[in-house]
Amino acid sequence: AVREHGADIGVALDGDADRLIMVDSQAVVVDGDQLIARLATDWQVQGRLRGTTVVSTVMSNLGLERYLQKKGLKLERTAVGDRHVAARMTALDSNLGGEPSGHLLMTDYGVTGDGSLAALMVLAGLQKSGKTSADYLCVFKPFPQILKNVRYSGPSPLLQETVQAAIRDADERLGESGRVLVRASGTEPLIRVMAEGEEIELVSETVDDLCALIKTAAQ
Repeated sequence: AVREHGADIGVALDGDADRLIMVDSQAVVVDGDQLIARLATDWQVQGRLRGTTVVSTVMSNLGLERYLQKKGLKLERTAVGDRHVAARMTALDSNLGGEPSGHLLMTDYGVTGDGSLAALMVLAGLQKSGKTSADYLCVFKPFPQILKNVRYSGPSPLLQETVQAAIRDADERLGESGRVLVRASGTEPLIRVMAEGEEIELVSETVDDLCALIKTAAQ
């Protein structure tokens, strides 16, 4: 629709409007990580950011973490789910957090995600900046990230030491330039295998190797 109408920006909310995803003027999808980075940057300059910690989940892109570090800020990671983010924000007295899926928590204004409020916050910042939405919303360069699922039946393959050893080896393989996250789905019999890093080929190989091993272990 942004392309069709030549719009300056697109705003997308989910069914209950607690999540926000945007599309910039170049029709690039802007996820929750970029929106968190944008708000953190603006709020830090304006003196509105409480403390130096922003809270998100283990799924947030490593690029966000590195970007915040350069700004003198810390990314505190939690388990997936906005309730975990909210609880950690309360414990740390942080007023900004969220998830890549678009949940944005701004506790100075409310205790739950509010996509409409988040959209207004971003739009106000965009208007004040005088920039195009493409320039304003592209805050950091995400690390290449690949996520694949492996279905299983019976006991979780993650209980096997061979699988745990392979995960540790994969993490060491990526080193400081990347990371591996392997977790069981909370709703389906799936193992979610995610890796990210500076080199897309290495990330892809790492995910494929782990998926193959987990499939074998699940048989």
